[in-house]
Amino acid sequence: MTEDVTIIGLGSMGRALAGAFLQAGHRTTVWNRTPEKAAPLAARGAVLAPTVHAAVAASPLVITCLTGFGETRNALEPATGALAGRTLVTLNSGAPAEARETAAWATGHGARFLGGAIKNVPSAVGAPDTLLYYGGDRAAFDEHEATLRVLGGDTVHLGDDADLAALYEMAVGSTLLPALVGFFQGAAAVQSRGLAASTLVPFTVKWLEMIGSILPAFAREIDAGDYADGQSSVGLFLASESWDLEFGRETGVDVSWAAPLYELVRRAADAGHADHSISALTEVLRR
Repeated sequence: MTEDVTIIGLGSMGRALAGAFLQAGHRTTVWNRTPEKAAPLAARGAVLAPTVHAAVAASPLVITCLTGFGETRNALEPATGALAGRTLVTLNSGAPAEARETAAWATGHGARFLGGAIKNVPSAVGAPDTLLYYGGDRAAFDEHEATLRVLGGDTVHLGDDADLAALYEMAVGSTLLPALVGFFQGAAAVQSRGLAASTLVPFTVKWLEMIGSILPAFAREIDAGDYADGQSSVGLFLASESWDLEFGRETGVDVSWAAPLYELVRRAADAGHADHSISALTEVLRR
């Protein structure tokens, strides 16, 4: 069975969402501040709403894909009279507090709210292993789950709190920039020897897979508050600072971005965690 769905916001991700629904046979209404972006979708059968109010009124399930929660509320402000009785799903970035504010705003206008996050790139929308998670109204999720699953086969409801997707989005996303900068540093280093950055990729992927394999053990240590296993100790990480600095000098690569990370490791050692697992950094990170 299919249901009518509205997509508001037609950037690269919004267009991918609308395309997935069209491919699955859903009557899909779209709206964007710049209507020209909707032309390829209209050619595939999407309904281009003349106003955001008309777009919201067209479907029981309204999905927004804008930059942040503030932009979402601003875009929907002219359509507040049409929100009552509909399910609003936000797929954007932003802090948990903003998700809670948007949920209160939506429910204040009579809508049910689901805050969601897409953990992949636009080209992966609709794939069986693409992860999307949601927080908020469980009844709304259950009612629309089959439709939402069109966007990715790994679709998860985290709980009734409206800000859970934003919480996990930022918690998981905190690994992205350090991991990417680490790869870029490595790429610059191998290029200093006349080697291609592409030669680094298979070994980096293996390294990331290894890191993934040990995260459950670190999570258990953190949840238990027991950091006694010092196989990957704070002291060992601290000792590697001088090697990284020498590596930077030898390859002509700026490694100063890692200085605050080593300061964090040093604080953990000073707090008595030198012989403890590196996961003890969690205790230093707590305010």
